[in-house]
Amino acid sequence: MKNRVVITGLGVVAPNGVGLDAFTKAIKLGTSGITFHQELKDKGFSCCIGGIPEISEEKKAEYLTPLQLRGFNSTSILYGCMAGIDAWKDAGFSVDENSKLDYDSGLIFGTGTSGIEKFREAIYKIDDQNVRRLGSTSVVQTMASGISAYLGGILGLGNQVTTNSSACTTGTEALLLGFERIKNCKAKRMLVGSSSDSSLYTWGGFDAMRVMSYKHNETPEKGSRPMSETASGFVPGSGSGALVLESLESALERKATIYAEILGGNINSGGQRNGGTLTAPNAEAVQKCITDAILDAGITSTEIDAINGHLTATSKDSLEIENWTKALQRKGADFPYINSLKSQVGHCLAAAGAIESVASVLQIKDQFVFPNINCEDVHPEISDLISLAKIPTQMIEKPINIVIKASFGFGDVNGCVIFKKYN
Repeated sequence: MKNRVVITGLGVVAPNGVGLDAFTKAIKLGTSGITFHQELKDKGFSCCIGGIPEISEEKKAEYLTPLQLRGFNSTSILYGCMAGIDAWKDAGFSVDENSKLDYDSGLIFGTGTSGIEKFREAIYKIDDQNVRRLGSTSVVQTMASGISAYLGGILGLGNQVTTNSSACTTGTEALLLGFERIKNCKAKRMLVGSSSDSSLYTWGGFDAMRVMSYKHNETPEKGSRPMSETASGFVPGSGSGALVLESLESALERKATIYAEILGGNINSGGQRNGGTLTAPNAEAVQKCITDAILDAGITSTEIDAINGHLTATSKDSLEIENWTKALQRKGADFPYINSLKSQVGHCLAAAGAIESVASVLQIKDQFVFPNINCEDVHPEISDLISLAKIPTQMIEKPINIVIKASFGFGDVNGCVIFKKYN
C-alpha cells in the first residue's frame, strides 16, 4: 500500500522575507528583495545587485548555540538550519537537544556548494602554514552534507539523513525524493529543502559567464525581469526553503495543520542531447518531465490552476513557455496562471526550487496567485503563445486547487512536482 503525502510545515529564509509571515506578506505585495551591493562593485562584478536575506547576529543566536557559532562562516548552512528549524516547529514539533532519537523522521536537504567562504578561509590558513588554526568545524562547514549534518543533529532525526545536489533543480528534487520515501512507507516524515549561499565565489562564476544582468545596478528592484522583453539576464539570490512532508495517516493522527497534498511528480534529464547542453535544456525532455509528472499525479492538465515556473529572466524564458504550452496542450486564454518568484527574489540557484515550492504551497493555503513584478513588457514570443491576463502583475485572489512547480537546472536536469489543496 502506498501512503498519501501531505505538507505540514513550512520554513523560509528569502531575500524579501525571513520567516513565513514576512515572506507571505512580501510575495503577496510583490516586494523585491534585490539590493545593490558595494562589495560586488569593488570586486569588479558587472552585476552589482543581488538578493541576500537580512539576518542579525541576534537572529542567528536563536537557531545556533554559541559553540556552533564559534568560527562559523557558512551562510548556506545558516540559512538551511533556520528554514529547517522553522519548518519543523511550524509542523508542531519541538526542538530539544535531549529529545529521543526519531527513527520515523528523516531529512533530505540539498545545496549546490557549501561553505565556500569557510573553504577559502581554510586554504589561506594552510597556505600560511597554520593548519592547526583551521579549527574543529572546518570540515563539517565545508562538506557538501554540512547542512543535513547540522540539522539532523539539532532535530535528532533517525531515518535517512542526506544531501542532494542537482544545480537549480536541487530543491525540487529533494522534495520529490522525500515524497517517494514516505509514499513507499520508508518514513513517516521527511524534512526536505535546499539552501544556497551568497558567496562572491559562487556568484562570480556566473558573472564571468555573462548570464547575469548588468543593466540595473542603479535600479536593483527592477533588475530581475522574467518573461519580459527587456530581461537582460538573471539576478543572483540566496537563502533557503524547507518543507515538512508527512504521511496523511501520521498527520491526521497528530491533528496537524495540512497546507497541501503532494499528488506526484517527476525527475528526469535531457542527457545533453537534442539541443540540450550543460547550460541549455533539451526541450523534449522538459516536456516529458511535465507530462510524466501529470501522469504520476493522476490528473489531467486541464485541472491545473497555476504554474510556478523556473523562468530565470534569460533568453530561455520564451522556450520554457513554449514547452509548457506543448506539454499541457493549453495556450492563449486557456493557459493556467503563471508566475516566477525570481522577479521578486532573483535566482536563488540551488535554493530556488525549495523557496519557490514554499511560495507555491502558500498560494494554495491562502488562495491567491502572487504577482510577477517587472513584467509590464511581456516578451512578444510569450504573448504570442499565452494571454497576458495569465501573467498577473498584481496579486489575484481566486480559488486555487492545483499548482504545478518545475525547476530546470545546469546539467540538463529537470524536476516537476504537483501540489493540491487537501480536502
